[in-house]
Amino acid sequence: MSDTTEYEVTVVGGGPAGLTTALYTTRLGHDTAMINRGGGRAAMMLDTHNVIGVPEETSGNEFLQTAREQVEEYGADYHQDFVSDIERREDGRFDVTAGSVSVVTEHVVLATGFSDVRPDPPLPRTGRGLHWCLHCDAYMFVDQPVFVMGAGEAAAKVAMIMLNFTDEVDLLTRGDEPEWSDETDRQLAAHPVEVVHQEIESMEKGEDGWLESFTFVDGETREYRGGFPMYGSDYNTALAEKLGAELNDDGTIAVDDHGQTTAEGVFAVGDITPGHNQIPTAMGEGARCGIQNHYDLRTFPMSLDEIDEQGGDIERSAAPGISETLRGRAREHNAEAAAPPVDLDEAAEPADD
Repeated sequence: MSDTTEYEVTVVGGGPAGLTTALYTTRLGHDTAMINRGGGRAAMMLDTHNVIGVPEETSGNEFLQTAREQVEEYGADYHQDFVSDIERREDGRFDVTAGSVSVVTEHVVLATGFSDVRPDPPLPRTGRGLHWCLHCDAYMFVDQPVFVMGAGEAAAKVAMIMLNFTDEVDLLTRGDEPEWSDETDRQLAAHPVEVVHQEIESMEKGEDGWLESFTFVDGETREYRGGFPMYGSDYNTALAEKLGAELNDDGTIAVDDHGQTTAEGVFAVGDITPGHNQIPTAMGEGARCGIQNHYDLRTFPMSLDEIDEQGGDIERSAAPGISETLRGRAREHNAEAAAPPVDLDEAAEPADD
């Protein structure tokens, strides 16, 4: 294992929420580490939807790679590794342990997200007929035949919601007994949604890889452009629970408006917290969390008690309240940003004799 490095903020998880948190804490002058195992829901995206300024043809991996490069450019340290343990020290800081990374940090930000529970095969490829985000992808299915898969309350509700986009909606229970309420059953029966109880036997895909149809065990074939499985989520909360952070009834981590959990010094952002699972929402949470970390950790203004403890007025030499590492990186970054553009044609011309 490498030597232990000290940081003010360590972000565990590298999705949009965690990356935005690290961006803010670094630019606000706090030594920041990000430890990311890789993968995640954003990395699965073939296209990026609903993010202003980001073209739809940008894949999730391209989006995340650009964000990582930005964060590192400002001076954060990025590690591709899996955090196996976090322990609170006697001084209130935290020991963070990953495979090849050992960190001591004042604050921990958990951005570990969740995993969607996948139904059994046969299934189309994610992004080519299997879609996890209604608010991101419903637009893609306007006037297209769509399935919703599941037998719970959420599946029934989403099937009815999809009627806002198309008049061809099937709810596939795949042989499972429906678990939605009597009220929802009456509501569902009044909507033009066909409930198909047969299990899926096989599927057909087109040359472009998109789903074309499912064939059921009774021999019937139904065409679909795509759809949404609704089988719940597995939240990655083991680290939060070990550190004493409380969970909500739905399995998410309980946080305030700035991502602070019920455990001091422990924050959580993104899909692991309540709310819509959307990139812009996650980025907003990361921004608020990063700013709150700055409020908690910044050196100035000192309180009157701190001023008295250090013996009186603050010397100018005590400023700025930023590490020498980030101070140097900020100088380099700002100098690069301020440099005039080079005229390549002019630079190529030979000098006069």
